[in-house]
Amino acid sequence: MQNWDEIRTAYFVAKKGTVSGAAEVLGLHHATVIRHVDALEEQLKTKLFQRHARGYTPTEAGQELLKAAQSADDEFSQLEGKIKGRSDVVEGELVITSLAQLTGTLMPIIKDFQDIHPNVTVRYLAGEKLLRLEFGEAHVAIRAGEKAPDQDNNVVQHLADMKISLFAAPSYIKQHGRPEGMSDLSQHRFIGSAQENARAPYFRWMAEHVEETQIVLRADDSRAAESAVRAGIGLGFLPEGSGQADLVRVAGPERDWAAKLWLVTHVDLHRTAKVQAFTQFLKAQMAG
Repeated sequence: MQNWDEIRTAYFVAKKGTVSGAAEVLGLHHATVIRHVDALEEQLKTKLFQRHARGYTPTEAGQELLKAAQSADDEFSQLEGKIKGRSDVVEGELVITSLAQLTGTLMPIIKDFQDIHPNVTVRYLAGEKLLRLEFGEAHVAIRAGEKAPDQDNNVVQHLADMKISLFAAPSYIKQHGRPEGMSDLSQHRFIGSAQENARAPYFRWMAEHVEETQIVLRADDSRAAESAVRAGIGLGFLPEGSGQADLVRVAGPERDWAAKLWLVTHVDLHRTAKVQAFTQFLKAQMAG
């Protein structure tokens, strides 16, 4: 037996007689409760409950398991009493994931957060891959998209609209000149996306307003695209406020280029002290 969470969930299903009752006591989504019970039955290769219209009734095997679970829960309750007062301590590892292009924006915020909470160690995972919060791959995700991410058991909040501008390196300006407004962009070189039908608003704008022959380099990673801009290869889209002091803003920020950012946490971890502390701090910093 390896997962106490599943046993404890099954115990409260038996105690309350319904999935909704157990979910309310445990602070879990009802789908999580069902998943825990199903996983436990699969692991034990036996049915622990009889399902019926009014709720769940333990089988004989379920009653035996739940007796042991009740004893263990009582011991955990006693332990909780001994360490009461430490549940609100903000410490331990906090795993944060985001698009790579948000690194410059998030790092100063993470630094300020750790100044306040020095016992938090951050593991920051940047990239296009969507990590699965339901499997504990990350505690907090910052994602981009026109619509809110729609995934079961996640808490999704609108974080901010990421302002995007078009930047160039001084070396590019020296070699090709500075665009004189939006109407002059047709004479310039661009950094584009290697992905067909890239969904970012600024890439959709590029597809409509920039000729294919103007796109001289395509990158599948935002860090590579930024490096290409800094090398003077062409004009490229970058978020405002993420370390472009050494670059030249040639256009923007434009409303049509903005990308919506979403703050995503899993329901099982959403109200833990470290996740609450960071998400509240992050929202306040992004709003400011």
